[in-house]
Amino acid sequence: MLCTLSLSLVHFLKRKMNYPLFWVDLMYYLNLRKVGKALKSRMQRGVTTYLDNFLYQAKKIPDKAFIVFEGQTLTYQDVDKRSNQFAKVFRTEGGLKKGDIVALLMSNEPDFICVWFGLSKLGCEVAFLNFNIKSKSLQFCFESCGAKSLVVGADLVSSLGEVLPSLKENAIEVWVTDIGCPHEGVNTLLDKVEQASDMALPDCPRADLMSNFLFIFTSGTTGLPKAARVGHLKAVMCMAFLRLCGARSDDNIYITLPLYHMTASLLGIGGCIQLGATCILKNKFSASQFWKDCVKHNVTVFQYVGELCRYLVNQPVVRPYIHHSVRVAAGSGLRADVWREFARRFGKINVREAYGLTEASIGFVNYTNEIGPIGRAGYFNKLNMPFEFLSCDPQTYEPIRTDSGRCVKANKGETGLLVAPVSVMNPFLGYAGNTLQSEKKLLRDVFKEGDVYFNTGDLMLQDHRDFVYFRDRIGDTFRWKGENVATTEVSEILGSLEFLQEVNVYGVTVPGYEGRAGMAAVVLKMDQKLDGKKLYNHLVQSLPAYSWPWFLRIQTSIDVTETFKQQKRKLVQEGFSPEAIQESLYFLDLSQRDYVPLTLSLYDDIVSGKIRL
Repeated sequence: MLCTLSLSLVHFLKRKMNYPLFWVDLMYYLNLRKVGKALKSRMQRGVTTYLDNFLYQAKKIPDKAFIVFEGQTLTYQDVDKRSNQFAKVFRTEGGLKKGDIVALLMSNEPDFICVWFGLSKLGCEVAFLNFNIKSKSLQFCFESCGAKSLVVGADLVSSLGEVLPSLKENAIEVWVTDIGCPHEGVNTLLDKVEQASDMALPDCPRADLMSNFLFIFTSGTTGLPKAARVGHLKAVMCMAFLRLCGARSDDNIYITLPLYHMTASLLGIGGCIQLGATCILKNKFSASQFWKDCVKHNVTVFQYVGELCRYLVNQPVVRPYIHHSVRVAAGSGLRADVWREFARRFGKINVREAYGLTEASIGFVNYTNEIGPIGRAGYFNKLNMPFEFLSCDPQTYEPIRTDSGRCVKANKGETGLLVAPVSVMNPFLGYAGNTLQSEKKLLRDVFKEGDVYFNTGDLMLQDHRDFVYFRDRIGDTFRWKGENVATTEVSEILGSLEFLQEVNVYGVTVPGYEGRAGMAAVVLKMDQKLDGKKLYNHLVQSLPAYSWPWFLRIQTSIDVTETFKQQKRKLVQEGFSPEAIQESLYFLDLSQRDYVPLTLSLYDDIVSGKIRL
């Protein structure tokens, strides 16, 4: 017996020597189990959903500051009571009930949360809309998720002008968070809310943990936004993110990201609720005000996307605001070079780079001090949430299968496609109104007959130390300015111009920037010339700024495959260099509101950073 124990100890120590991060992985795993145990304990007391967790904190710490926004402070109890008022107005005036789908088009403000929670108290499913989208996409969002009501913020009601007649035709009930509205047929909310009782609803419906909670729209290979269903279980799991990153109940957590994103709403606001912490909410990110706000509000934790940190690094050093109290920065998309400069500029901040998806629960957190990876893929990591990296065809990115039809795991050091088994803990509820795209996200008979895996569409690399690095995203979607850009949608918008015959949109890398900048290869119609000013005005009217192509390439024809699919790979590789490309190139000059010829000197200024995009 003693000999067996000795051999086990020797084997254990040998493993520890070969894997220097063994203890780090183990401690994170144990912390994860601890968080899971606390979550289970709450569930046994009836605190099962996202809303339940908020109500739990509203009773436990009613007078603690929950939302601080532009000089206004709302406690947990304040938000609870105001959401009760919204719920009663929606029920009595709008007849909303459990199962109704309501779209929310609001900027960052406390009433975003109060409206959301009020609707949730009625059992409604809420669809978060990106306030940057234009009329065509807005109509598509309604059709796909099946919303029959819309709540719009007072500052965004002017954007309804074009789409309002269509909403009325489709019997969409529209509400505005104001006491009045210039548009006929739009219901006002605040005048009614102020008159409503703030007492709790006596008959709030209970939600099934496996049922749908939200619709969050995500761009994909289809072009137009897809309504990803987010279940109650997924939402509750998201609430643990900030705790796992090292946040505490006494933290002031700074959220500048838009609440229609899962990052801000589920990870950020949800994380504050789970901890019982305070959220410092910003209407819109401002690099020049960021550290001033951090000092003013004693911010100790903030959320980021990759570009946010770059903007901070590019700001001039202001000495009075170097002395901040920020302890943790949690987010995704942070490039290693920016990460290093960020650490150098702003002191010792624990950066917790992560990876996650709206549609599924698979995710990573880099809980080490290693700069660059998105997480770890060791033994303990897979115990928590199983996943694999599959070898895939370098041209099609389809998983490689053996003669028996089974997929092949990628070796360490090789780029592979990240997949995760669909299970109770990793459900995929699909995209509303899009069965075809939902099925495309699933891989079947991966390692054995009958198994089903969720295809993230993301290429990863696991190195020999079990660190995981994000490599690229498959499909027609690329990221720019922290947003996903769907090339099909942009191509369709550009293709509606009378002087363009064909359009092929893709993303190109630009030195000094995360993600890819938009570029379009276009074919002009016979006897037509490029009208850059008209193209610019068309973009302003039709697309959010992050979707605009910064570069144009004039071609005589668009390369296609044998199945008439546009070829993008070669275009992406060639980039936008006038030396490498003989065809005419143009650059979007915002100062002139026009596309101007891309000369070699202009190219050099862009690459060197003299001209910023």
